Amino acid sequence: MSSVRIGGYRHGGSVVIVRKMMWLRRNLPGILLAAAVATVATVLGRAVPMVGAPIIALFVGAALGALARGTVTETGVFAPGLALTRQRVLGAAIVLLGLGLPIGSVLTVGRRTAVVLVGTLVVGAVAAVVVGRMLALDRDSATLVAVGTTICGASAIAAATAVIKPDRERVGYALGTIFVFNIVAVLVYPPLGRLLGMSQEAFGLWAGTAINDTSSVLAAGVIFGPAAAHFAVIVKLVRSLTIVPMCLGLYLTRRRQDTEASLRQSFPLFVALFAVASIVAGFGLVPASWTAPLAQLSAWLIAAVLAALGAALTWHQLRTTGARPLLFGGVLAVTLAVSSLALQTATGWR
Repeated sequence: MSSVRIGGYRHGGSVVIVRKMMWLRRNLPGILLAAAVATVATVLGRAVPMVGAPIIALFVGAALGALARGTVTETGVFAPGLALTRQRVLGAAIVLLGLGLPIGSVLTVGRRTAVVLVGTLVVGAVAAVVVGRMLALDRDSATLVAVGTTICGASAIAAATAVIKPDRERVGYALGTIFVFNIVAVLVYPPLGRLLGMSQEAFGLWAGTAINDTSSVLAAGVIFGPAAAHFAVIVKLVRSLTIVPMCLGLYLTRRRQDTEASLRQSFPLFVALFAVASIVAGFGLVPASWTAPLAQLSAWLIAAVLAALGAALTWHQLRTTGARPLLFGGVLAVTLAVSSLALQTATGWR
């Protein structure tokens, strides 16, 4: 950057400092608000794991937005920082998630569970296309609910949002749909697993392949038993890796529909970095003592993104979306549960 000469002296450094101060003054209020909501949501999420910090952050952010609409709109004091959080923080959260997925562990669990895991995803994808068309859902809503249900809940919805850039209201409705079926899964899966006489690992596989959000997978596993919880979370993390091909597929679909879309503009860099992070972790370059803190930081950042998203939602537009996305999510949730059980039975899991 060129400097400015005033009275024989160069003041380029001063200009830079002034610009940085202006940037902070503009963005810091919204960033701090998102961080505060994420922190509260993280604490509450630990107390109520069946809900989880991301969903709590979304609803707290939405409540703040409803109560203080004038301060979070595009002209409000918090708006610039909230917009920056929505746009820039997600990538870091997803990359940190990859650092907790060593590629070796992924391959080991993946080999044991491949038929059930991949089969459930394929059945879920086919059901999403068929049911979405039957319900005449708009493309973005169907995509968001489908990826959230079949892959990784709030994280998958957030990643898909970075590629397809849907309206904020559709993102909020998809997250609300995921929330409803998270609660149902935590309440229904453990008693059903006991009724079916499932072993700890079999239940962990069922929960990891059919429940959509990591917090709910963990909660259901803990209710069933500690071994089930451990295996369920590993399976769920392996399932999370499909965020990479999901984003690539969404990008290629969008590229066919928009010939002017470039790879750099449409395909988020964090997806590639997510895969690289998993490989780095697989080589043992990430100390084991860092795994839990990195996962917690990733969850906190995702909560901050969803808090910023929630603050921008308008309830009127959410109400006009109707019940079809919720019905769509319910059909997909049941489809995943049944197909996972069927595949486990066919492959000898007990």
